[in-house]
Amino acid sequence: MSMDLSEFYEVFFEECIEGLAVMETGLLNLDTGAADVEEINTIFRAAHSIKGGSATFDFTQIASFTHVMETLLDEMRSGTRAVTVAAVDLLLESVDCLREMIDATQAKDEIDEPRVSDLQKKLEVMLSEEASASASTSTTRETGSDESIATHGWEIDFVPGKTLPSPEEKQPDVFGALSQMGALELSFDSASETAGEQENVYQKWHARLLTDTPKSELEDVFAWLGDDCQVTIKALKDTETRASVVEEKTPEDKVPEQKVSTTESEKKAPEKKEKQTKRKGANAPERGSIRVGIDKIDDLINLVGELVITQSMLGRFGEDFDMSQLEELRDGLNQLERNSRELQETAMQIRMLPISSSFNRFPRLVRDLSSKLGKKVELKISGENTELDKTVLEKIGDPLVHLVRNSMDHGLETPEVRRAAGKPETGILGLNAYHEGGSIVIEVTDDGAGLNRDRILQKAIDQGLVEPDAVPDDDEVNNLIFKAGFSTAETVSDVSGRGVGMDVVRRNINDLGGQVYVTSEVGKGSTLTIRLPLTLAIIDGQLVRVGKEFYVIPMLAIDESLQINPAMVNRYTGKADLYKLRDEYIPILSLHDVFGIPSEKDDLNAGLMVVVQSDRRRVGLFVDELQGQQQVVIKSLEKNFRKTDGFSGATILGDGTVALILDAAGLVRRHLVLHGKPQIKPNRIEATI
Repeated sequence: MSMDLSEFYEVFFEECIEGLAVMETGLLNLDTGAADVEEINTIFRAAHSIKGGSATFDFTQIASFTHVMETLLDEMRSGTRAVTVAAVDLLLESVDCLREMIDATQAKDEIDEPRVSDLQKKLEVMLSEEASASASTSTTRETGSDESIATHGWEIDFVPGKTLPSPEEKQPDVFGALSQMGALELSFDSASETAGEQENVYQKWHARLLTDTPKSELEDVFAWLGDDCQVTIKALKDTETRASVVEEKTPEDKVPEQKVSTTESEKKAPEKKEKQTKRKGANAPERGSIRVGIDKIDDLINLVGELVITQSMLGRFGEDFDMSQLEELRDGLNQLERNSRELQETAMQIRMLPISSSFNRFPRLVRDLSSKLGKKVELKISGENTELDKTVLEKIGDPLVHLVRNSMDHGLETPEVRRAAGKPETGILGLNAYHEGGSIVIEVTDDGAGLNRDRILQKAIDQGLVEPDAVPDDDEVNNLIFKAGFSTAETVSDVSGRGVGMDVVRRNINDLGGQVYVTSEVGKGSTLTIRLPLTLAIIDGQLVRVGKEFYVIPMLAIDESLQINPAMVNRYTGKADLYKLRDEYIPILSLHDVFGIPSEKDDLNAGLMVVVQSDRRRVGLFVDELQGQQQVVIKSLEKNFRKTDGFSGATILGDGTVALILDAAGLVRRHLVLHGKPQIKPNRIEATI
């Protein structure tokens, strides 16, 4: 039976992604002119791991490209080459290219060979330039012993495990990987051993490899094989290597017959994965993976054990139950409820990941943009260990990129402008995340010029978003930056200016059940705040009744619930009724009218009002009755039915009935669109009453 390495592909690709992140972070932390040996070693090890894994799986293009990067890094860490801006920039560009190659290989797409070839030539040109010290110095980077670095070659004895192919079958791709490192001579012997009455036939391979490749790289090639494999690597003697050079074979003879050509092997792994996907079905969802701490797994197993004990205790009541056991049954059910809640919380914790995986992309983005815009920017990140659901984390990345780009382009000033304003030349851009209640708050701050109210308002009037005689408040003006097509940029660049991006940010965040709003002070800076639920799977909700129908309002959106006081209701013909709540007038939105449901309580005085908030604007939802609070599992309407305005999903209640989950933010926007201020066009801006 041949060994199928495809089961290890996902692990390899995940480790590549982690390695690329390490390389990028390390390169951004390098100080030009003064080599940080430990930092370079970290970058080198990440590149080395990617190269070793690629060679093992016969992804030769990735391995070859990474090898050139590794050589340049090796010269830096040995001190033979200075750390320069040009070298760091080229390595960062190479990391981008390497990421594209890995993504293409994983997605079974073609690698952009012209781009790879062009960049590899740039790396080779830089390597050909004269280094700052003798070339011999670079060969002392490890311990200097023959066991670490081979100046001539290696002798390898390899006994495969029982799970590897028989002599008649195709051999493992380790030999293909070795052949890429130098001249390879290969032979094998068959042997047998008797275990009881069964005779097992196995093979012992002997290889001679002429190369300067370190021993550690050879060990990486064999690292993916089973524990029952035996590998011995020894340095060749000078006489052996000289004799090998004299008897060197032709290129065709260097590679064992079982070796698959580069183009075939590069395509072979994706083809296997494609066949597996077809067997599962064309519409099969992509599988993802997540790394979980062993402590979380232990907690989950312990809770499952508790649940089994509780189930066993309750099971005996089904065999012989009488009323004298009622109290015991009640205690058992209470225990089952506690176990279920703890199991749910622990299972949800498994999906929680630190937001650092999203924040880590921004040092590179800020570095590149600041150079392009001619600005000096210092990025400060805090709260990177704040955890949120994996699904939310994956979807928040792009909105954050738009917000950071907007702050750098429109918020932070150039060094000359900052000096004239009495500010330091270097602007501060901050990313902060923290938990608040049952949600996560992400802030993007800058100490730039802030939002220019007059300029934004005039631009909105020119574009027909606001009436010329309107007098909107600061929140209304600030919210204009989220309108589609709106931009105050004088010129269009590849960074911004076309009026797209910020509207997409708001739409994407609203789709996640979150909110985004901006605060600003002229001359001092701006803060863009995102508030998101920790998870999209389970929420705390308030169950309400409207007529004979039941709905769930997310608790995160609710400010308060109250019995309507008739004296506080102000009625306006043809307009929304208002309710005076302390010092504020709250518009009343009757869910009976919104959903066309006959009401048992036509009079507002007889019902209840749930005050919800979105983007710091509040609306009172008129309902018949509050049923209580409970956790609900969200089911997608779009996947199971169709996208429906006003609802973010559905859930199944304890009695088996279906209740729709209200989109509070959508209801607020719907109301404000219909009943906005008369000075502002209601279909163009979200105004407040």
